[in-house]
Amino acid sequence: MMSNTSTFKRNIPILALCQALFMSGTSLMVATTALVGYALADDKIYASLPFTLQLVATMLTSIPAGMLMDKIGRKKTFLFATILAMFGAGFCAYGVVQNSFSLFTMGSVLIGIFSGFANFYRFTAADIVDEEHKSRAISFVLAGGFLAAIVGPNIANLTREMITGAVFAGSYASIIILYVLSFILISFLDLPHRVQQVQKDSSDSRPLSVIIKQPRFIIAVISGMLGYATMTLVMTATPLAMQHHQHVYSDTAFVIQWHVLGMFAPSFFTGHLIKRFGLLATMFSGTFLGLACVFINLLGTSINHFWFALILLGISWNFLFIGATTLLTETYTESEKFKTQAFNDFLVFSVVALASLSAGILHHNLGWQFVNYMAIPSLSIILLSLFWLYKVNRTTNIEPEDDMLNIATNQAES
Repeated sequence: MMSNTSTFKRNIPILALCQALFMSGTSLMVATTALVGYALADDKIYASLPFTLQLVATMLTSIPAGMLMDKIGRKKTFLFATILAMFGAGFCAYGVVQNSFSLFTMGSVLIGIFSGFANFYRFTAADIVDEEHKSRAISFVLAGGFLAAIVGPNIANLTREMITGAVFAGSYASIIILYVLSFILISFLDLPHRVQQVQKDSSDSRPLSVIIKQPRFIIAVISGMLGYATMTLVMTATPLAMQHHQHVYSDTAFVIQWHVLGMFAPSFFTGHLIKRFGLLATMFSGTFLGLACVFINLLGTSINHFWFALILLGISWNFLFIGATTLLTETYTESEKFKTQAFNDFLVFSVVALASLSAGILHHNLGWQFVNYMAIPSLSIILLSLFWLYKVNRTTNIEPEDDMLNIATNQAES
């Protein structure tokens, strides 16, 4: 394996840039997909269906992606997935031009499949550094999304009228360039091959049924799953709510841009916060920020309400997602990483997809306020789960590093 210094100088910046390009496309989809779906769908209740199916595709891809990476390596897998994204963006653009809801949805699904692979960027960063640097590596890669806050919504706003008579078709065509750049960057990755790091001996790997019973795994999944779902529910409904309250699209793009900034700008220091104040304290903060977002959204529907609430929602997601990812890396050994990471993302994006579909249905039938009320139970469950893990940690008095050391030692002895 490369040294930590070499890894941070070469692989981590590349992964951060790939994350930036990936999330630029995603933020564009967030800002536009519900609106395009609303324009193309015969039944407006299905406005969020393309984005929902994108998330379903991400969820269904998670486990096959982990299996493929285990077989042929991360680099080749990332290259293959990026090609799928190029085709997906092309289908989206062509679907808008042809006024075809099905073609647009097909393109969204392909981009969702790509996302299922691209979500492993953060795990790749964590797996190529030592225990002490995991949260920093994850944070640094996710910080690449900071550029997405600037690039994605601005591409959508600047190119939405590029193709006459097909609003946003030019936006989807333009993100093909982002995926081409990703393909080039990935080709420069220098990742250690798994065979060189660990012997592929099934006796070294615990069954998944054992791994998922660990308290840290349970809380990592709950926090990542419900934190991401809450963010998706509110975020997906926001463009529809702003349109309903007569806000122009440029205002919607502004709010989404600041939301994405809130999602990724904290990544520059989230790793340091975890190291300074602890993992659970950071995750507790993320939960309370999510509740603050809901409170502000319930107070009013001005641009300032949407703007400030969505910033807090982004920061909430950042603290919970980085915290959950870091917590997950404390639950598996080298030989167990692919199946554990894949199963985690399968669970996370199953619920995220449900949240996305619910956003359009809830907003259409029950309104913006009810969407926000629905976020409260999820955040409350996260809060109770974190308290439970805090009590477990106090009772067992075992540090994560000691826990993983015991696992590795027991495997070596066996």
